[in-house]
Amino acid sequence: MKTIFHKSDTRGHADHGWLNSYHSFSFGNYYNPERMNFGTLRVLNDDTVAAGRGFGAHPHKNMEIISIPLEGNLQHMDDMGNSTIIKAGDIQVMSAGTGVTHSEYNQSSVDEVKFLQIWVIPNQRNITPRYDQISTTEVATKNNLYQILSPNEDDQGVWIQQNAWFYLGKYDTGATDNYTVHLDGNGVYIFVIKGEVEIENQKMNSRDGLGIWDVNSLNITANSETEILLMEIPMQ
Repeated sequence: MKTIFHKSDTRGHADHGWLNSYHSFSFGNYYNPERMNFGTLRVLNDDTVAAGRGFGAHPHKNMEIISIPLEGNLQHMDDMGNSTIIKAGDIQVMSAGTGVTHSEYNQSSVDEVKFLQIWVIPNQRNITPRYDQISTTEVATKNNLYQILSPNEDDQGVWIQQNAWFYLGKYDTGATDNYTVHLDGNGVYIFVIKGEVEIENQKMNSRDGLGIWDVNSLNITANSETEILLMEIPMQ
């Protein structure tokens, strides 16, 4: 088993006033040659958008882009004709493929929006761009991981053009769980949304990240009320 541990206070940080963003991996003006990616996981940004503000129209190409709202309502518009609202409990995905332009705005004039923005390098380039979003309300469970993303269109959650699986886990204090890796050669990156958790003897706190590879399964113990995002990712 091999691991890499990223404490929350070692992340890159950019405060633009309207956007306060923490970067687990190199992004924008934050460049760390030792923090470029974890396998095909290229970006994990922890974003807070001020009331009434947002990202103007901007392009993406050949990237799988996943948004996981934590608080507030985020309005999405794109040149594929989509105009939607995503909120806590939703998962959004864009396969940028040959190219897509989109914008994201905080609908509220009072409250902030908080969300995780994740980029995964696809296993096929120049595909037709695609958009989807779902609510996880009906599949969410307590004290067990529940799947929110996979490479299979017919599976639970959204799907992407990569052999990756994402899970959320919400745990009571003292709860335990286990995760079995789907594919040989995949690694797992765990991001603690809130709380305290121990994974394979590594203690983690809110916004810490842990990458693990060359392993078949993981043991999870919640040391407080805890919420985690687990991402299984090809390492090459």
